[in-house]
Amino acid sequence: MLIPSIDLRGGRVVQLVQGRRQVLAFDDVEEWVQRFSGYARVQVIDLDAAAGTGDNRDLVAGICRRLACRVGGGLRTVEAAGRALEAGAREIILGSALFSASGLNAAFAEAAAEACGAARVIAAVDALGGQVAVKGWTETRPMSAADAAHGLEPWCGGFLYTHIDTEGLMGGIDMDAVRAVRNATSRRVAAAGGITTWEEIHALEAIGVDAVVGMAIYTGVLSVAPRHEGERP
Repeated sequence: MLIPSIDLRGGRVVQLVQGRRQVLAFDDVEEWVQRFSGYARVQVIDLDAAAGTGDNRDLVAGICRRLACRVGGGLRTVEAAGRALEAGAREIILGSALFSASGLNAAFAEAAAEACGAARVIAAVDALGGQVAVKGWTETRPMSAADAAHGLEPWCGGFLYTHIDTEGLMGGIDMDAVRAVRNATSRRVAAAGGITTWEEIHALEAIGVDAVVGMAIYTGVLSVAPRHEGERP
């Protein structure tokens, strides 16, 4: 399944390379909301909230009223996760708060699962150079994404794996890295990081992994259109 991604910064839809360098920005958020209508899930990330420089909370809530969204960015407390669900998110994406300085933050994961419902929690296990990356991908933890997925499985309904090394570069994703995460858990898995072609999306689908795509869509390299009920994503 294709999951289009909407990354928000300063009220605009943006695209970054490896989470750092902004290369695209669109003022017309409505255009993309309409373009992504009908998809089973759309991923919405509040980059300002993630960076601690503000938020796009009202805009996110508005998008959630129009689309079936999984929402992430700056959800560092159980209360923040709950507010995102109350605002209309179908699922919430948790990242850095799931990890301590030395490993997993099991207490937070358990609390989030209890408050939000484990089925609605998506754990982000992002990897840079083979290690889990946190805090806006500025720090790493001494574990692999596959190990993190295995450890967090009791408290979530799915995982978002981002291969940071290839993210935003449109050169394809590391399928071996994706398979390692897929094999580490029985939960749903979505992958992001350089996915560019429908061939890649179908190859991921064949191993039971959804494809989260941003840059290839916004540059027009990967063509998508509004879907209608019953159409294959």
